[in-house]
Parts: sequence; C-alpha cells; structure tokens
Amino acid sequence: MSNEDELDRVFRALANRVRREICDALKLRPLTTKQLCTCFPALDRTTVMMHLRVLEEAGLVVPVRKGRERFNHLDAMPIQAIHERWIGPHAAAAAAGLHRLKLGLEAAEEGAGKQAEKKQSHDRA
Repeated sequence: MSNEDELDRVFRALANRVRREICDALKLRPLTTKQLCTCFPALDRTTVMMHLRVLEEAGLVVPVRKGRERFNHLDAMPIQAIHERWIGPHAAAAAAGLHRLKLGLEAAEEGAGKQAEKKQSHDRA
C-alpha cells in the first residue's frame, strides 16, 4: 500500500466526529472497548466497535488483548506524518513571516525614535 493510500485512510478516519472523539478519549491512556462504550452512551457497542475498526485500519488505534479485555491504544504517528507534510512547513513559513514583520516594525520604531530625537535637538538649537 502506498503512503498516499495510508494518508487517505487517516483523513477518512478523522473526517468523522465520533472517531475524533474516540481519539481524544484515548489521548491520556489506553481504554478497553467497554470503557470506550461508556464514554459514548448514545452509541451501542457494535457502532463503537465499527468506529474502532476504521481507526485501526488507518493505523490510529492499536488493540492489545489482555485476557478477555481488549485495550485500545492511540498511535499518533499517522497524525504526526500529516503534521510533518502539511502543517509543519506552513507553520514554519508563517513563523518566518512573523519574525520578518517583527524585525521590520522594530526597525521602523527605531527609525521613528531617531527622527524624534533629531527634531528635538533641532528645536532646541
């Protein structure tokens, strides 16, 4: 499977609000499927498991069985790949633009301050 196919799966998985909420619930610690079901009382167990399956196929959730329980772990690496490809470069460009703006404003402020000093010394003379 190509990298593009993997990213498509991640985007499709995260396009659903419930699946994003499941990822949010798993941010702090792994939860069993039963615990996740209690986080979503409006959904039945089958629906929660269907959403978990989509998240697994996208590589966002890794299930680990311990006895009869299934612990669902969030794997943020696919999200990190999205960040590195699209968000990071744009954030870096935006930060560089803000830095240039700051330097320009400081230079303009310094120039205005020097002009004010020059005017005051000229007015005194």
